[in-house]
Amino acid sequence: MWGLFVQIFPYVIAYTIPMLITSLGGLYSERSGVSNLGLEGLMLSGYFATAFFIKLTENIMPHGICIVMGLLAGIICGMLFALLHAFASINLKADQTISGTAINMLAAAVTVYAARMITGSGNIPILMGIVRNDIPVISKIPVVGPLFFARSYWSSWLALGIWAFSWWLLYSTSFGLRLRACGEHPSAVESAGINVYAMRYFGVLMSGALSGLGGGIMLVTYSGEFNGSVAGLGFLAIAAMIFGQWKPLGILGATFFFGFFTTLANVSQVIPALGSVPTVIFKIFPYVVTLIALVFSSKHMSAPAADGVPY
Repeated sequence: MWGLFVQIFPYVIAYTIPMLITSLGGLYSERSGVSNLGLEGLMLSGYFATAFFIKLTENIMPHGICIVMGLLAGIICGMLFALLHAFASINLKADQTISGTAINMLAAAVTVYAARMITGSGNIPILMGIVRNDIPVISKIPVVGPLFFARSYWSSWLALGIWAFSWWLLYSTSFGLRLRACGEHPSAVESAGINVYAMRYFGVLMSGALSGLGGGIMLVTYSGEFNGSVAGLGFLAIAAMIFGQWKPLGILGATFFFGFFTTLANVSQVIPALGSVPTVIFKIFPYVVTLIALVFSSKHMSAPAADGVPY
């Protein structure tokens, strides 16, 4: 059993990381007071932009630089789509649920159309993504080394660094306190001389940047091709954010939980020890547990008080 766990763990991490970074993006937005159901579309926009940039430059630019610049293109594209949601939600005071849904629809239509214009098929394959590498010395540490430091993507460590930085920023700085206050009592924040609009713009743009990065990481790790869909990872990121109680540590645990069982569902048919268990069991298990947990914890939900409320 331990051998099986070690075998699939790198794939669990690879699947979890894009979801984690996208869920963190949603956390910034909702902590600032803007509900964001458009994470799927924001992630898809970054997925497309990264693929497009790498496709254009992979034959003329060093591989490592090409990957980094491609991820940066995904971040920028995600921010541009998030800017639309921010303007509609903050300036126009539109219904944030409708605005987020519109972002999902717009991103799906625009990216697929652009991909078909570029390749004719709607798919944008890349020649090579990030190469897995063992981290010298520490990958040889018993137990821990093979799990975390062997066959790892550098993007995974980047995402975990962003997660740690986000925890510090939101809970250990005055800026983080102001951002969270905008999602709880925006009128009190404004009375203290803080621009609520600016803080909410920051939160929404961060959701676009991180979601775009999540889509880009998905491409350069295990996908390898833009195909017009991120397989619902954006919606899973929203579910993980809620399941994690809008807190960084809870989000980390929730995304790993979803990633682990989704990976089991994907590999169960090729692993004899799991072949006797129907694949659908692994696929629905995280959602069933999430629903049960939400039922019993609904009275203690810690969603920001002003989340989704125009100001």
